[in-house]
Amino acid sequence: MGFATLQLTAFDCPEPRRLAEFYAAVLGGRIEGDDEWVDLHLDGGQRLSFQLAPGFTPPEWPRADRNSQQLHLDLEVEDMDAAHAKVLELGARELDVDDGKHPGFRAFADPAGHPFCLVTG
Repeated sequence: MGFATLQLTAFDCPEPRRLAEFYAAVLGGRIEGDDEWVDLHLDGGQRLSFQLAPGFTPPEWPRADRNSQQLHLDLEVEDMDAAHAKVLELGARELDVDDGKHPGFRAFADPAGHPFCLVTG
């Protein structure tokens, strides 16, 4: 049994409020914060936070030698095609959407460049 509880997951980024708004549009929730630190409080008690990082360099997908992805979110969706279209509309960009190796997974970068996957099933 562990001795700690996960409080939040924080993302470095150049525009904390903009990135929080992107994830709020995808996941729902309530945004709080200022220009340097923004929290997205999700239904169910989870929290994503976004921290101003001047000079931020986004991770690269997939890379192991430099600027690796470091971490990513898997977001489960019911309708992959509808969710795919919606995240692009919100400012995401495609990274790996149909390689045939991972059916039910599509990889994207959020507006700051952090990778995330849409997942079905």
